[in-house]
Amino acid sequence: MNINITRLIKGVIPFVLYSFLGIISQFVTSNVYAQNALDTIQKTKTIKIAIPTDYPPYGFVGVDLQPQGLDVEMAQLIGQKLGAKVELIPVSSPNRVPYLQTKKVDLVISTLGKNAEREKVIDFTHAYAPYYQAVFGPKSLSIKTFNDLAGKTISATRGSLEDTELTKLAPAAAQIKRFEDSSSTIAAYVAGQVQLVATGASVATAMIQKNPQLGAEFKLLIKDSPCFIGVAKGEDALRVKVNEVIVAAHKAGDLERLSQKWLARTTGDLPE
Repeated sequence: MNINITRLIKGVIPFVLYSFLGIISQFVTSNVYAQNALDTIQKTKTIKIAIPTDYPPYGFVGVDLQPQGLDVEMAQLIGQKLGAKVELIPVSSPNRVPYLQTKKVDLVISTLGKNAEREKVIDFTHAYAPYYQAVFGPKSLSIKTFNDLAGKTISATRGSLEDTELTKLAPAAAQIKRFEDSSSTIAAYVAGQVQLVATGASVATAMIQKNPQLGAEFKLLIKDSPCFIGVAKGEDALRVKVNEVIVAAHKAGDLERLSQKWLARTTGDLPE
């Protein structure tokens, strides 16, 4: 069988060249797509932001059946500064990151903590709000340092972060009464079985709102775990723009206002 080498080469080279150009085109297109979120937001004047609706005071449904809370107000602030209408997308803890990865939302503002595992799949802006575990108690009880817990009774959920950290920080004379779940921990404090309670910010805020007669307030910080805004991998232009908004809001006092309004405490030193 005779093979015309010249004709074969002439046929193969265009095919290889065409395939190569196709691969390059796909690569360029994917990169353009990966960086188009901010452009789309600016063109459509709309931004989709994931928020919690079951995690007060960061996000919950009010008596008017509308979302409210610190994260909701932060989402509105971001939209305002970007000149875009905000479409709030309720999410739960398990689906926050997948919604971002699948482009169902442009940003996640939902008490999102930053850790090494999440950094593998999404990017983060600067922190915008504190989240923390702390000791709470009545205004009538003076607690300035952990040494002041000596002789005091404090409820905590067994095995929780606040339990393990408080055990390290509290003096031996402190009496930590451990309960099996958060509800029992709070119930013990509300019922007056203990003088203080160690819990997370959101749980404490809900307790204070439901039981104003207790006069409970923030006493001691156990551990900070600030909230960051989640951004899809590759959306660097959007991430940089949101960071600019966060920095400006911090300087203008907007972040402090939100923290005081919803958490009844200062923002403290928020990491970038």
